[in-house]
Amino acid sequence: MNPSDALDRVMYLLDRQLAPAPKVKAFERARDLVNEMDPDELRTLHAEGRLKELPGIGDSTGAVIAEALEGKVPAYLTKLEESSAIEIGEGEAIRAALKGDCHTHSHWSDGGAPIAEMAKAAQALGHEYLVMTDHSARLTIAHGLSAERLKKQLVEIDGLNEELAPFRILTGMEVDILEDGALDMTDELLGRLDVVVASVHSKLSMEREAMTKRMVLAMASPHTDILGHCTGRKVVGRGRPQSKFDAELVFAACARFDKAVEINCRPERQDPPEDLLQLALDWGCKVSIDTDAHAPGQLEWQPYGCDKAARLGIDAANIVNTMAADDLVAWAASHPSQ
Repeated sequence: MNPSDALDRVMYLLDRQLAPAPKVKAFERARDLVNEMDPDELRTLHAEGRLKELPGIGDSTGAVIAEALEGKVPAYLTKLEESSAIEIGEGEAIRAALKGDCHTHSHWSDGGAPIAEMAKAAQALGHEYLVMTDHSARLTIAHGLSAERLKKQLVEIDGLNEELAPFRILTGMEVDILEDGALDMTDELLGRLDVVVASVHSKLSMEREAMTKRMVLAMASPHTDILGHCTGRKVVGRGRPQSKFDAELVFAACARFDKAVEINCRPERQDPPEDLLQLALDWGCKVSIDTDAHAPGQLEWQPYGCDKAARLGIDAANIVNTMAADDLVAWAASHPSQ
């Protein structure tokens, strides 16, 4: 294992355990520095005990580089492999049935990796496809995509699909549901996408009736396919409470218009909680088990959602990302309009 590969793997595992972004960035900077350096110069600096004279190289990054140069598997890497491992329980059969992930992000918005890197990581996990759903422009903090940037992304995805076939990157977007229930992208461009996840990201504490109308109108759009992290809650750290809405009406709309309710696998979201997910199932809603991954290592989070689905007895036939890519795209194109 060379230093660059060792640092890459550390980054992957840190993302898998949802480590703080600054820690991941430190290893990313170290990786980029190593890639720019002459390998002989790097070995000389190590032999002279001067690795930490390099800008941004500290104790942890320096130790990984040094041990890799010595032909060892870095101790920090070995520790991370164990501590970040994700076990799967009752959801094992569901995980085996999944063919892709319908909610992921790249560095086009607030993700930490290029589309190609996300796709190759998904392929390594056994997926047949990955839906790339970067944010829409309204979410400025996430560097969301304008119409022009989305068009450019579609060109990049076309090229990558030629390189990666038979693996497929499906086109998509996590489009913001605006306060009036409209979607934050033109109908023309949304109509060109394979899969659209619609999510609320702003005014999460708005009044219950208004939030219900907002979500129902978004699900009534023929362009939406999946309702993303429906409560907006966060359960880690300082947390964030659930948005208030009439779940009966929202899930009735999802069922009426054949939209899937997302089981968001992010550890800090775990959205929806099981009582609301059961209500969605009672209404006959399909589900999509998605990681909402913003980095390659986070693509491994699906077991969290698979275990939840198994606890509630969800049949694999009602999980949209057990479909083959062509069937998923055909389903997404078939929703009834208002």
